[in-house]
Amino acid sequence: MSKWYIGAGEQSDIVVSTRIRLARNITEYPFPNKLNTKSRMELNNVIKEALESDNKYNLRFLEMRTLARFEAASMAERHIISPEFASDLDGRALMLSPEEDISIMLNEEDHIRLQVMKSGFALDEAYSVANEIDDVLGSKFNFAFDERIGFLTQCPTNLGTGMRASVMLHLPALTLSGQIHKLINTVSKLGLTFRGAFGEGTNAVGDMYQLSNQITLGISEEFAIKNLKAITLQLCAQERTAREEMLKDVSTEDRIFRAYGLLKWARLLSTKELMENLSFVRLGSVTGKINIPIETVNELMVSMQPATINARAGQKLPTQERDAVRASEVRSKLN
Repeated sequence: MSKWYIGAGEQSDIVVSTRIRLARNITEYPFPNKLNTKSRMELNNVIKEALESDNKYNLRFLEMRTLARFEAASMAERHIISPEFASDLDGRALMLSPEEDISIMLNEEDHIRLQVMKSGFALDEAYSVANEIDDVLGSKFNFAFDERIGFLTQCPTNLGTGMRASVMLHLPALTLSGQIHKLINTVSKLGLTFRGAFGEGTNAVGDMYQLSNQITLGISEEFAIKNLKAITLQLCAQERTAREEMLKDVSTEDRIFRAYGLLKWARLLSTKELMENLSFVRLGSVTGKINIPIETVNELMVSMQPATINARAGQKLPTQERDAVRASEVRSKLN
């Protein structure tokens, strides 16, 4: 079955993907950091049974301790789970849809971290699905909730709605022109924050940025989504203007075709080299300079990450061997 990250949706020349994440806790249990492994596993099974009794989205249950480290790391690379969730598998579990667009992390920072991913710019669609599953869970559990504050979460920055709405943006022109630094400061004043491709504490690789709401307290989910939508559309307009200006210079077209040539013929490719060059190839794809489907580029950005290559190989490969596998698979996709 096709995975969500292979597709291309609205505004996909710039907006790679959309995510809605809801944090919820069950009143009868302490926060996960206060639970021992046995209690966490009991809670996992309680939530599993509740979801399986109304399993519209065919979610399957995975105990994280049954996975190899590189398999969990691959899930983080595919944005199914958080890097923090992948770093400690003890007493944790996952509910996952066949397309990998719905994942529910159990006993991460909160009892329930429900996230819905969609290709392109699809905040309303993702929120609708997340809200539907949240209603199912809310009908079966007493969520930790305060009438004045809202949903109670382990980290104070999630109090209130418990929601993070985010979009993954490809911003090569704003990055290369240096405008991105000013924009990062500007959006922080509007209740939003820029992060790297893999969330908090990560750097922007391949000109990929995650833009999300920073404020969860004292606002509604609808307001947070409306605000993120408006700022995203403004950023898209600015990126397109910057791209038009960049493409007037033949050196930009030269960078695109050099990147394309390197990826088509290289025998060794590091992750950094892959992402830097795929950024230019993606730019070439969406501006009509290179005849490569954007879906192919999106897939390569995810499927050629290090742990995901290891997961396909069924073992942790030495660095050079992994770089050779990456180069070979990229060549076969592009030639």
